[in-house]
Amino acid sequence: MSRRRETGIGPNGILVLAKPAGPTSHDIVALVRRLAGAQRVGHGGTLDPFASGVLPLFLGRATRLAEYHLGDGKSYRATICFGASSTTDDLEGELSPVATAPDRAAVEAALGRFRGTIEQTPPAYSAIKVAGRRAYALARAGITPELRPRTVTIDRAAIVAWDGTDPVRPIATVEVDCSAGTYVRSLARDLGSAVGSAAYLGALVRTASGPFRLGEAHSVDTLREAASSGPDALAALVLRPDAGLERFGLVDLTDDEVRAVGRGQFIRPREALTATPGPDDRFRLVDAEGRLVAIAIWRDGRLAPEKVLVDAPPAAAPSADG
Repeated sequence: MSRRRETGIGPNGILVLAKPAGPTSHDIVALVRRLAGAQRVGHGGTLDPFASGVLPLFLGRATRLAEYHLGDGKSYRATICFGASSTTDDLEGELSPVATAPDRAAVEAALGRFRGTIEQTPPAYSAIKVAGRRAYALARAGITPELRPRTVTIDRAAIVAWDGTDPVRPIATVEVDCSAGTYVRSLARDLGSAVGSAAYLGALVRTASGPFRLGEAHSVDTLREAASSGPDALAALVLRPDAGLERFGLVDLTDDEVRAVGRGQFIRPREALTATPGPDDRFRLVDAEGRLVAIAIWRDGRLAPEKVLVDAPPAAAPSADG
């Protein structure tokens, strides 16, 4: 992943933070907005307050590109506690112990049922809307929300640690690679049922969100230190707006083409593209300094600007003649 950043135009880019457990994703957005002096900040997928890990944040004009990351796969390290169910499917709910608990072999065998494309019912305490209201609001009001199962894909689910110190309350650490929209709380709940017991999510760390990895994420303390050191130190943490979009082809523009794209005009590439584009293929358009100008979509042999990150050039001054 390129770590080049947009320069000279303020906080426009992607800041990859390691969210700590405790604050909400909204809390982190508000903090970054204040420290970075950015009016617009968006995030790449909510993390529950008790969860930690990778939280990509899109600053300034880069917020317009967040939608291209909505389908990014996720990776997690989940702590699944057996021997009790939870009203919220995680450690924050009311726990109800059960009499039976599985051993590691039983859980290993049951995990196989959840790999691949499956139907998963979201937790009752989720942000999904039911008849115009959030499911968690209904649940808090004592109403059981009717949530439809959704199709998700779990590419990998593997036990990497097992704590059987208390055989009545064993704990598994499970690494999960999954599609966007997968609820790891639901996986914990359903895994408990599959082994004839009950389970809830005791802790969750997001280790990757699309191309953004936990090892490359900055801590909140690092962000605070950079903000106190000045704009250059803060800007050094920010990736280019198109970081993680390397799947989109790259097209260099002339100055005239930059101005045309700024006006929303279609352009024809001056040179043959590296591969024959298909309908609706997307490209990153960059200026002579390598800065992102726009994301364009291929239409009838031309590049049609879809998301423009530069200002339209000013209109020409009227002639003094006539």
